[in-house]
Amino acid sequence: MKAAENTTTKQRGRPFEKGRSANPAGRPRGARNHATIIAEALLDGEAAALTRKVIEKAKGGDPVCLRLCMERLLPPRRDRPVRLELPPIETAADAAKAMGKVLTSLSHGDISPADAETFAKLIETWMRSFEATEIERRLRALEQGQ
Repeated sequence: MKAAENTTTKQRGRPFEKGRSANPAGRPRGARNHATIIAEALLDGEAAALTRKVIEKAKGGDPVCLRLCMERLLPPRRDRPVRLELPPIETAADAAKAMGKVLTSLSHGDISPADAETFAKLIETWMRSFEATEIERRLRALEQGQ
């Protein structure tokens, strides 16, 4: 039985005590990854030729090269202005009407689901501020009435 215990590897535990590393100074500022340095050395002076080759293949109909070129020419748009006529919101009922308008525009395809979500969040935020203002107004009225 004792011989079997000696053949198994014992778990060492943590090599360093908690909160202390082997290199307390950390990676030097500006130090670069070795793979990046090697890749840059291999591509050094070849960027123009490689770019020209990708453009030629894209013109020849290579879908991967075409996608690569288009991604560089027209990066994906993050935000764009959205025009949506909402009724003025002054009461909770107005907020409900505005949400109805957002849902109608979404269902007709006038705005994207992401845009509808943004509008809904804005209306919800307005409702929360309206409710807080209304509660404060009622509390003041109660305090003044006593």
